[in-house]
Amino acid sequence: MIDETRSPDPAEPLAHHRGSGGVKPLRGIELTGAQILIECWKKEGVEVVFGYPGATTIDIHHYLKESGPRFILTRHEQAAVHAAEGYARVTGKPGVALVTSGPGATNAVTGLAAANLDSIPVIVFSGQVARMMIGNDAFQEVDIVGVTRPITKHNYLVRDTESLARTVKEAFYVASSGRPGAVLVDLPKDVVSGRAEFKYPGRLKLRAYQPHLEPHPKQVAKAVELLKKAQRPVLYAGGGVIMSGASEPLLALAERLQIPVTNTLMGLGGFPGTHPLFLGMLGMHGLYQANMAVQECDLLIAVGARFDDWVTGKLDQFARKAKIIQIDLDPTSIHKRITTEVPLVADARLALASILESLGEAPDYEKKSRPAWLKTIAAWRAEGDAVMDYRKTDPAGCTGATCPVWNPKTKGCRTEPIKPQMVIDTLYQQTKDRDAIIATEVGQHQLWSAQYYLYDKPRRFLTSGGLAVMGFGLPAAMGAQIARPGALVVDIAGDGSILMNIQELVTIVEEKLPIKVIILNNGCLGMVRQSQQLFYGKCYADTMLGRSPDFVKLAEAFGAKGFRAERVEEVAPVIEKGLAAEGPVVMEFIVCQQALVYPMVPAGQDNYHMLPFAQAEAD
Repeated sequence: MIDETRSPDPAEPLAHHRGSGGVKPLRGIELTGAQILIECWKKEGVEVVFGYPGATTIDIHHYLKESGPRFILTRHEQAAVHAAEGYARVTGKPGVALVTSGPGATNAVTGLAAANLDSIPVIVFSGQVARMMIGNDAFQEVDIVGVTRPITKHNYLVRDTESLARTVKEAFYVASSGRPGAVLVDLPKDVVSGRAEFKYPGRLKLRAYQPHLEPHPKQVAKAVELLKKAQRPVLYAGGGVIMSGASEPLLALAERLQIPVTNTLMGLGGFPGTHPLFLGMLGMHGLYQANMAVQECDLLIAVGARFDDWVTGKLDQFARKAKIIQIDLDPTSIHKRITTEVPLVADARLALASILESLGEAPDYEKKSRPAWLKTIAAWRAEGDAVMDYRKTDPAGCTGATCPVWNPKTKGCRTEPIKPQMVIDTLYQQTKDRDAIIATEVGQHQLWSAQYYLYDKPRRFLTSGGLAVMGFGLPAAMGAQIARPGALVVDIAGDGSILMNIQELVTIVEEKLPIKVIILNNGCLGMVRQSQQLFYGKCYADTMLGRSPDFVKLAEAFGAKGFRAERVEEVAPVIEKGLAAEGPVVMEFIVCQQALVYPMVPAGQDNYHMLPFAQAEAD
């Protein structure tokens, strides 16, 4: 038990002052700021912290090693925050990262911005120079509170050790309540080394921050009336469905009223991908039937989605035949880009449950036009599937020597080229019964992973949506694997994006995480190159990667296993062998450079204008 007659020696780990119980309030004794921080983490149920040490956080690491949550030493601070985000996405609990001052804090900025844009609860604790040195251009001093103010939900500079515990409590509350987001807590070195009595607050009530969860009954009644009258409704579900745990009431509403459902990129898995009512993803690279259904519907029910520009295309032409119900927890998202007939500021799960309860006797859609609506959608689906069948399409125009499957002697492909869509499809066929978690980097492979892999459960698809961060997938997979050690976790990457944070293979090997990495190597930055091919006269400026490392040898150098497929007949065996192998594995696939992500809505166009489909509005 703790000897309450004296303060802990800062040279001793806090664990030395705790018995096996070690969970009683530490009242009546003084702790250092570092010890207080660790005790706060324990109170919040923090299981793991990702990060990188430095001079301003050394006191925290001193105590953390003996008495704190598990610490994962990443090889870069950006990766630490992405890993915390991956952990948060899979568990629904806040992810935590710890970084030092100066470059440690600035390296975390990208992760903070990415998590905040995607509404993921992440808290970054950054070291800072001592209070008396702040503003004096001290060694490794950066005003990280000022830097991150526009890209976080909230941030704090802790001004004294006495207020540290309350600040940490607030940070966890703000990050995880309402619309979740990223929070930064900046810790001056003398606050961390200072002493105070540990008093952890109970429930907080912040006067200026009170999220509204319950839907207003009058707005629910208006929504129900529109639902009963609609003949061509569509449910448009975003990441808010997953964050609020609203998948079940969403499914119940769709099935009860036979309403087709489309997901945003962030919402994939919020509605079963194999369900007959599922339309697929909508938007710039959404499926044909999804975009056509939204454009032609008479009622659009947006649930936890923010009408971002990738979804809407030309804004004044988006769903212009429809009345719109918008359910969103964040009042600032209402009417932000689209005017809605029925705004519902509420938690998505509570709002959908209230609508279901208020429906009463559902309209007899069998005698109305619902069968006709679903038949129309089925025709669009058939038209879209014909274009999406990669087995029946040939790449258009080869760029020659820049393509990894080009043979300069024959001036053609040296083998039948592997189509990247085939790799995703094959992976899906081999893992669809294993409840796999799929993480992605950013690029063409990300969108093929959204189109060709079907997610039947939430929190199984991890990708960077709003900020679209290359280098996100590998550390996010790391966080996911730590959160669910028994799960199959796969990171799908391109040869460009994987190099952004490939140093984390060291962390993965060190931590014995059995993550499988699939690299689609097309020798270029495929998403930008696609735009250059379609809209810039095939001027491939600065998108051809030239020499890439031997990813198999690189994997082996890091201590992982490596496999490669260069021929079509090698794809399935390599995936099977890679998935079966113990420990971390890198699988490289040499794929055709000419494959394009279709459909594609060109910038500035409405969602009727999907390449390569006919550019005409439906009758």
